[in-house]
Amino acid sequence: MADATDEQGRNRPKLALHVPEPRYRPGDAVDFSDLGITQPGDQPRPDEACEAKETYPLCDDLIRVLGDDGKAHGPWDPRLDADTLRRMLREMALVRAFDGRMYRAQRQGKTSFYMKCTGEEATSVCATHALAGDDMIFPSYRQQGCLIARGYALEEMINQIYSNKGDKLKGRQLPIMYCSKRLSFFTISGNLATQLPQATGFAMASASKGDSRIAATWVGEGSTAEGDFHSAMTFATVYNAPVIFNVINNQWAISSFSGFAGAERATFAARAIGYGMAGLRVDGNDPLAVYAAERWAADRARSNGGPTLIEHFTYRAEGHSTSDDPSAYRSAEERDEWPLGDPVMRLKNHLIALGEWSEEQQEAQDAELDQMVKDAQKAAEKNGILGHGLHHPFATMFEDVFEELPWHLEEQSEQAIREREIKFPEGLKK
Repeated sequence: MADATDEQGRNRPKLALHVPEPRYRPGDAVDFSDLGITQPGDQPRPDEACEAKETYPLCDDLIRVLGDDGKAHGPWDPRLDADTLRRMLREMALVRAFDGRMYRAQRQGKTSFYMKCTGEEATSVCATHALAGDDMIFPSYRQQGCLIARGYALEEMINQIYSNKGDKLKGRQLPIMYCSKRLSFFTISGNLATQLPQATGFAMASASKGDSRIAATWVGEGSTAEGDFHSAMTFATVYNAPVIFNVINNQWAISSFSGFAGAERATFAARAIGYGMAGLRVDGNDPLAVYAAERWAADRARSNGGPTLIEHFTYRAEGHSTSDDPSAYRSAEERDEWPLGDPVMRLKNHLIALGEWSEEQQEAQDAELDQMVKDAQKAAEKNGILGHGLHHPFATMFEDVFEELPWHLEEQSEQAIREREIKFPEGLKK
């Protein structure tokens, strides 16, 4: 019997693993023609109250509205008025201006870290406009557009980035990890995908109380490989939680391309099928398509239709963060060859096609917004920058955890302050 087993083993083919490899590396020519980009307006729009399975063909499609002619096409056209379109354009341009100045601030040593969202502005700004103002947002770390769309003060954002004495989070968070209870914007976490079960839990609590607020959460495609993603999807489907899962597929997770999260096998929207929830795959660089898909999912959740997974198919035009050098792992041609264009330019061209905007107005607005960010930056810098010494008092690191400080933390606080007085007698602020 042992000899027979050995003989069978020798005749079996050797097992092998597949290691995903991006198609283009530095120096390679880029050709995205295989992506199969669909025609704007060709995708059907099911009713928000439909069975989840009616959306499954859309998980492998790509919902698009804006064509190369600058016009809106098809049933997904949200038919927004010109004032709303101009406001979304202005906010996306403001996000871009903000990113530009904060990137330079990091290079100047004014802060330790920053993350741009160039090319992804529509996935936060336009999606936020599709929600109610008090719907709870559970963001990832590239959704500064959600805060800007809800009117958060730029100076407050910069204070947090600089971790200065004006930082409402008291320097306890990595730069760009904002929080605003007033604007229903949950604290950003550096731990990947933790916001997904939190969003599902909020949605379940809202439903159990008979409230009207839904939850929307954002996550990068790489983070869908985390266990928290699957836990959140399971709970959301089982309990029909009113939550929207926005998966931002920008093709890269730091230096790892999307294939490591499963993109070679199926779309990320197709993961909705396995859980039995509604799923949509949308052109993430099409502001109107993003708005329409998010509004569809919000209306569905608000009418007790259950959760929706939206894959925003987009491209990360910049590095992952100021600590990243994308030229080390991807072709420099990718950004220019990306077939879905730029969301700011596409919405600008749409407004021009409608006769509601012009290149001159765009140029003037860009200059105005850059000055607005510059003014906010100057105001924030009066509160201090990295290493400037204008920080919250040292003792605040022991506050805001317990209602009454335990004895052992009181001792640690006293010891820390005493040692700091000895080492830095001129820099201590009590």
